[in-house]
Amino acid sequence: MMLLIQSVRQDTSVQWFEEFDEGMPTWVLVMVNYGKCLFWIRQEKILLEKGDLLLIPRQTSFYGKSIPSVTHEKYMVSFKVEEGSLMHMLPLLAEFQVCKWRTVKYELLLQRFRTMHEEWSERPAFAEAMCSALTMEVLAHWNREMSEGQPSTTKERHTEQMKAYIQNHYREKVTKEELGEVIGKSPNYAASVFSDVTGQTIGGFVHALRVKTAIYLLIHSQRTVGDISDYLGYCDPSYFHRIFKRETGQPPAAYVKYREEPSL
Repeated sequence: MMLLIQSVRQDTSVQWFEEFDEGMPTWVLVMVNYGKCLFWIRQEKILLEKGDLLLIPRQTSFYGKSIPSVTHEKYMVSFKVEEGSLMHMLPLLAEFQVCKWRTVKYELLLQRFRTMHEEWSERPAFAEAMCSALTMEVLAHWNREMSEGQPSTTKERHTEQMKAYIQNHYREKVTKEELGEVIGKSPNYAASVFSDVTGQTIGGFVHALRVKTAIYLLIHSQRTVGDISDYLGYCDPSYFHRIFKRETGQPPAAYVKYREEPSL
């Protein structure tokens, strides 16, 4: 295996602090999905906020900490790379530089980090291979974004308008024709821009939102899996099961064990 995962963790804290005077023996990949935190790397202060990615090469000294009274949440993946194996495929690794990037594919990459954390925590069969593949996917998306450059302000605005519409209608069937009307453009333009900016198809984005809601309901409500399936617009429960397992790697029933007990 060319990329070897050493650890995957999630930090949710207002008192996080860690320091590596001689650097870690591994590469470190960070994504912040809530709040803010600080890193000091090679005498440079780096502020990370929601949607920011950070790549720290091995043997790079750094320290990081929370901002006082500010809660943040982030994922940190440490990994080793076999020398020369990925350098020609992923320029980020070949440059061996500290790199910060604000991704436009926030939802897509956040889903990948969440899946990695679940895989690493639960350790099902082939978890290490799955986490390695997901880390490579994140790095590939990052390299692609850098090579293509940030999307135009117009494309970003149109995408945010479409995402807002989907947020309000994701339990219904959302079509490219509807999204084209939302931004005043053709259906094909809407679909193309949405995919270019988010890295997801319209349908994939809708499914991801539905599954995110399903996970919340499985843990925080007493609804049955069938009821949740129907609520989210899946007329066929077996189709809901397939989509859910594709998105999370586990069946809906796996989340029921985390269900909160109803208060008396």
